[in-house]
Amino acid sequence: MKKFLLLVALTVAFSGFSQKIKDTILSRRMDMKRELTISIPPSYDSQSKKTYPLVILLDGDYLFDAFHGALSYGNYWDDLPEMIVVGVSQNKNGERFEDCTLNDEGLPDGKAARFFEFIGGELLPYIESKYRIAPFKMIAGHDITAGFINLYLFKDQPLFNAYMALSPELGTGMEVNIPARLNSFDKPIYYYLASADGDIKKMKEDIKMLDDNIKTVTNPKLNYKYDEFKSATHYSLVLYSIPNALYQFFASYQPISTNEYQEKIVKLPSGYADYLKTKYENLEKTLGFKTTIRVNDFRAIESAIIKNKAYTEFEQLAQLANKAYPRALMGEYFMARFYENSGDLKRAVKSYQNAFTMEPIGYLNKEMMLDKAAELRTQIKK
Repeated sequence: MKKFLLLVALTVAFSGFSQKIKDTILSRRMDMKRELTISIPPSYDSQSKKTYPLVILLDGDYLFDAFHGALSYGNYWDDLPEMIVVGVSQNKNGERFEDCTLNDEGLPDGKAARFFEFIGGELLPYIESKYRIAPFKMIAGHDITAGFINLYLFKDQPLFNAYMALSPELGTGMEVNIPARLNSFDKPIYYYLASADGDIKKMKEDIKMLDDNIKTVTNPKLNYKYDEFKSATHYSLVLYSIPNALYQFFASYQPISTNEYQEKIVKLPSGYADYLKTKYENLEKTLGFKTTIRVNDFRAIESAIIKNKAYTEFEQLAQLANKAYPRALMGEYFMARFYENSGDLKRAVKSYQNAFTMEPIGYLNKEMMLDKAAELRTQIKK
């Protein structure tokens, strides 16, 4: 099933997810041009104030399309946000090895040191000067480049919020140094690690040691996940890893699921509208960009309010709806439900009638609202 979904994701990768741009950047630190592949979300031009998370891909030559497909599929269902993807080409003339080779002390030197500075000192400023980038930034790599991305954890002010280490070839001492560093963060930090039962033996052993050590970290700011894929190889694990990592990083972004509704929301004694407000406030605080409350999430909270007969909460839900969709009739609908269940049928009728001048949205339309107003007028006359 997973393989099928991945195939679907890659099949739809170019069906509207983004613009794919080829670009080059002149690196003065490396004294050469580096090729980039960049994808820009379809909403980029139409939503001029919106900012987007950024993912930097080392090994962009072959990781770009895999990420592009997974993001396209996740964004189609609104499980993943739109984001800007930048793939760094490294497969020409053995560049990836020269870029990312570490010395016996686990540090970059020579060209690798210059490449390290290029990512933070040239590439990131270049992308941020051209595109609207949200504060949430990710970096990913595979084997030697996955080991290399760990170096950015050790900057005084790390450049990235989230790291995807896909079967990393770890530098000297990293099995101990990475967990110690992850334990020191006072801001949210995301770390994804992957291997497979068919992975390269030495790398697999080091990765397992790293996982064991990270699992001893007690830092509440760390969001960590390790996957070891069965029946996968050093190369095929990439296709399994990417969606898992993205869904880990953006768990707070995802819409209210059936499980979240049943296990967290409907069991609350009260505070259903507050739950919705807090969910989206935490999303903005964690990921650094605003997301309009989804219509289906409003509908889930409406269902919980009705199920628990907490009708007074419709008033707060109406306020949230008016803020999210000021031209739509949703806010009036929730106010009408509030008045109706408070016994104030005349004001409920007025709110239902106000829908005539407003825009329909989701499951709500003018005809339904006006029919409800007519029904209540009949009850008033009786």
